Amino acid sequence: MTRFGYTLMTEQSGPRELVRYAQAADRLGFDFAVSSDHYFPWLEEQGHAPYAWTLLGAVAQATQRIDLMTYVTCPTIRYHPAVVAQKAATLAILSDDRFTLGVGAGENLNEHVVGERWPAVGERHDLLEEALEIIHELLSGERVTYEGVHFRVDSAKLWDLPDQPVEIGVAVSGSQSISRFSGLADHLIAVEPDAQIVERWDAARAEDGLADTPSRKIGQIPISWDPDPERAKQRAHEQFRWFGGGWKVNADLPTTEAFDAASQFVRPDDVAEQIPCGPDLDAIVEAVSAYWEAGFTDIAVVQVGDEAQERFLAEAAEPLLAKLRAAAPSS
Repeated sequence: MTRFGYTLMTEQSGPRELVRYAQAADRLGFDFAVSSDHYFPWLEEQGHAPYAWTLLGAVAQATQRIDLMTYVTCPTIRYHPAVVAQKAATLAILSDDRFTLGVGAGENLNEHVVGERWPAVGERHDLLEEALEIIHELLSGERVTYEGVHFRVDSAKLWDLPDQPVEIGVAVSGSQSISRFSGLADHLIAVEPDAQIVERWDAARAEDGLADTPSRKIGQIPISWDPDPERAKQRAHEQFRWFGGGWKVNADLPTTEAFDAASQFVRPDDVAEQIPCGPDLDAIVEAVSAYWEAGFTDIAVVQVGDEAQERFLAEAAEPLLAKLRAAAPSS
C-alpha cells in the first residue's frame, strides 16, 4: 500500500509551529512525517532553520502514531557519524520505534558552517560510506573502534538502544551511488520520480542478496495549495524558486545569497510548471501519481509557505489524503 507523508520543513517554519503541524498531521492520518535537517534556509524569504533533532524529539512526545524520519541528515561534516548513531537510537526510543534515519551526502549550504572545505561528490560518497559503516556497527550494540580514511572512532558504544533496529534510508541519484549504498541502507530516498532509479536499486539489492528484504522507495513533492491560484503561484515563486536548479546545483551553492542569485531569472510561471499551485486537489493527485507510477512506496508532500500550513491542514489535507489513497496502488 502506498504511504503518504507530511513534511516538517524546517526552512520555512519555527520549531513551535512545526510541532503543532506534526500533531495535526498525526490526527489527520498521514502515515509518516519527514523533517529536513538544515542550518540555513534555501532563501532569505523562508527565514527559519531550527535544529531538526530537538524538533523531532519534541514531535515524538507530542504525537501518537505517525512515523518520523530525517529527510535527510548528512552524517559526515557538520555531524560525526558516531554522534548521528547516538541521536538516531535516542529518537527511536522516544518515538517508540517510529523513527527512520534518512541520510545523504549533504549540501554545502548546511555543512560549510563548521569551516571545513566542501569536497567533490566522489569524496562526499567516500565519507558517506564510512559513516554508514560506523552507524551500522554502533546501532548493532557493538563497542566500536574504527580507523578509516576519513573517520576515526575510539571505543564507542551506544548505551541506550531501541527495542527494534533503527532502519536507514539513503538518498541516491545515479547508478554509482545506488550500487555503492544499496547494501548499506534499508530504503531508497530520491528527489525525482525516476523509475530507472527504483529498478536499479532493486537490481542492486538483489545482487547484494537482499532481494527478499523489504525496501521502501521514499520520495517528496512540493505543492502550493491555496484557494487563490495566483496567491499560490506567487508564494511558490517566493519560497521555492530555488527548487528548479536540480541537485547538482543545489548541493554545491553555499549561501542563501547564492541561491537568490542562481534563481533571479526564474519566473512565477516557471515555478508553477513544476509545482502544482492552487485549490485543485485532482491536479495535486496527478502530480503525485508520477511517484507511484515510478515505483515509489512512500511519498511526502511539502506544503509551500508557513502562512499556508494551518489552512492547508484544516481544509485540504484530509480530502487530499482521501483522493491520494483512492488513486494510488493498493499494493
